[in-house]
Amino acid sequence: MKGLKLWLPLVAFVAVLGIIASALYRPADRTVYSALVGKPLPAFETPPLLPDKPGLASAAFHDGKPKLLNIFASWCVPCVAEAPQLMALKAAGVTIEGVAIRDTPQAMRDFLARAGDPYAAIGDDKASAVQLSLGSSGVPESFLIDGDGTILLQHVGDIRADEVPGIVAKLRAAR
Repeated sequence: MKGLKLWLPLVAFVAVLGIIASALYRPADRTVYSALVGKPLPAFETPPLLPDKPGLASAAFHDGKPKLLNIFASWCVPCVAEAPQLMALKAAGVTIEGVAIRDTPQAMRDFLARAGDPYAAIGDDKASAVQLSLGSSGVPESFLIDGDGTILLQHVGDIRADEVPGIVAKLRAAR
């Protein structure tokens, strides 16, 4: 019994050290998820960024047709990587509405000329107000919105090629 009391603090110390070490080696999920998934899209209205493309308002998501809302920017490197997947979604019949974060018309024209233009509308969010109201933490980020304006899904980061079929299926299921 006396020997057990002697070793107990060492065993407790090793156990605590093991717990700390395992926590250090486990990757942390630092992704910030929106609390609005499953809730109505917040009201917003943005002016057009480009003269030949309309701006965007939350009312556009209440027409009975599900859509993909893409938060992006011309200066965003992952947005360039995401562009081919957005073009594939458009080719599959997905309506994509865009909100450009802190961008300029000329930079956006250049971006769309290089990457393609999958957007039905692009709203100009100079102060990131729409982005923040959605609970979006960065670019690119996409939201699947049903035809009643409810946020069904949030996709943080760039959409990868292997994710396109799943997004198309979820949008079709939302009809």
